Amino acid sequence: MNTMNQLPAGQQKQQPKSSPIRWTTLFWLLLIALVVSWLIPLFLSGSSNESVTYSTFIAQVTDNNVRSVTITDYTVTGVFKAPVLSSDGTTKSTQFTTTVPQFGNTDVIALLQAHGVAVDVESSSSATFWLNLLFIVGPLLLIVGLFWWMNRGMVNSRSGLFSFGKSKARLYLSNGKSRITFADVAGVEEAKAELVEIVEFLKAPTRFQKLGGKIPRGVLLVGAPGTGKTLLARAVAGDAEVPFFTMSGSEFVEMLVGVGASRVRDLFDTAKKSSPCIIFIDELDAVGRERGAGLGGGNDEREQTLNQILVEMDGFDPHEAIIVLAATNRPDVLDQALLRPGRFDRQVVVDRPDRVGREAILRVHARNVPLASDVKLNEIAAATVGMVGADLANLVNEAALTAARHKLEQVTQTCFEEAMDRIMLGAERPLVLSREERRVIAYHESGHTLVALLTPEADPVQKVTIVPRGQSLGATHMVPLDDRHNYARSYLLARLAVGLGGRVAEEQEIGEITTGAENDLKEVTQLAREMVTRWGMSSRLGAVFLGGEQEVFLGREVGLREREGYSEQTAGLIDDEVQRIISERYSTVQQLLSQHREELGRIAQALLEHETLDAQLLQQVWRNSDKGLESSEESDVLSSVVGG
Repeated sequence: MNTMNQLPAGQQKQQPKSSPIRWTTLFWLLLIALVVSWLIPLFLSGSSNESVTYSTFIAQVTDNNVRSVTITDYTVTGVFKAPVLSSDGTTKSTQFTTTVPQFGNTDVIALLQAHGVAVDVESSSSATFWLNLLFIVGPLLLIVGLFWWMNRGMVNSRSGLFSFGKSKARLYLSNGKSRITFADVAGVEEAKAELVEIVEFLKAPTRFQKLGGKIPRGVLLVGAPGTGKTLLARAVAGDAEVPFFTMSGSEFVEMLVGVGASRVRDLFDTAKKSSPCIIFIDELDAVGRERGAGLGGGNDEREQTLNQILVEMDGFDPHEAIIVLAATNRPDVLDQALLRPGRFDRQVVVDRPDRVGREAILRVHARNVPLASDVKLNEIAAATVGMVGADLANLVNEAALTAARHKLEQVTQTCFEEAMDRIMLGAERPLVLSREERRVIAYHESGHTLVALLTPEADPVQKVTIVPRGQSLGATHMVPLDDRHNYARSYLLARLAVGLGGRVAEEQEIGEITTGAENDLKEVTQLAREMVTRWGMSSRLGAVFLGGEQEVFLGREVGLREREGYSEQTAGLIDDEVQRIISERYSTVQQLLSQHREELGRIAQALLEHETLDAQLLQQVWRNSDKGLESSEESDVLSSVVGG
């Protein structure tokens, strides 16, 4: 895993953060002030003084029933000597409050003094001013403070309210041993060799520039998912010891038109300040798809963003050591303007690793895993044909988890085999099957296995099981001896025969066919159609490519449909040829299994007894048969039948 120091784009040092306690305290003080400004009027209005009319107040003063009063502006509060009866006969409190006219304060005071009432005068203008100010300004300050606090938090997370157009790229700076280098990448030696020149240019750009050489501005890494494209880009930056800006193609595109183009400009402006450096755009097809394609004419925001990328890549100064790396697993959908010289000049294919590469990848991922002495990584690499780096990393991790599940101190070869079964065949399901269903599954898998054993061109059977795993009730796992890059017609016919072996075994031994061969029939039909249309392996149609044009955009499929490039008569011939090839293989398999029914029954019985047969146990069952493949005459017959 990459442990490089991560900084926001455009920052060389981490900026000190403001104290969160300070701003939190200010927020709570504003909130308390607002609450107090609301509660004080409620508290004052909720006192025990009884409100009386002005005329009642004057009458009580004249009757000498007022003991004392306090005058505050135009409000008079005081205490009656005796409770005053209301009009409905209820007794009011002795404490009262009333409002006097603005022009009558002098007369009221004279009246009070004439009747011996104790008078006190208070001024509340200052308190009222600050109270009103707090009541009016407090909520405003609270709203402003809350808005600023929320926007400050969004700015810290690089998604502030006014930062739509800022680049979201992450900047990685190499930090000693924590950086990723080519030593951490295995299994892609050809791709590494092509990228070494990029590293040399970033380390010493003047050596190339003084000779008039121009390094490619853009390098496109093309390969299947999990082959290590991102890891290779990180390794280029790590070996060159330059800043590494990384951003996904989907992070450019937003709902608002123009935001993506603004982010592109900000990214390239920031990268120019850190030259020499690397800009890495992952999943380039998310923003670099062909313009004008799709239902409705495409996406305006995505196309504007793509246009800005094209402009920025054209605007490089020849003396600026900036390399744009991009990764995609769909180069066929990219706009052609991206791939022309001067933009992405080179395409580096990151292919699936071969056997030697898989072993090297396994050793990289197993460096920190305690392996037992019986672990043979070369055998594991041979059994993992087609796996990429991510699959092999997952395999090592699953093996370690399996060892921990069994409370082992080291990871053994059995742990790797169990992990491989879990990945390739799926996890075991605690499914209770009837005796008849187990018998059907056993003969079905025995049919695949026996046809593979009887066919010299077929891949060797590594394991056969009737234990339900994943979506299947049983499985026959076959592993080629070597990696294949070119498939012979005899090999493909052998695959067709093995795929049909399960259905034929059910038909002959059970006397009934089941739905268990659905996936087999699907693969057999697809393979036979590709033999006819793509590889010219039909005797009637000849060496003609009839695969048709594969359209990847919905708009084109709706508007033009899929252009097959051949007539309806040719389409009928293709269907006839597919059916003929499958029918011939079906007859061949029927002949093989009818001649070896005893071996078929013996393998099925062993499966019912052991549930899983590995290659060694399967060979023991096969050697005990009375009929084997030791006869050269029988081998020649089988070869001629399969090769036909």
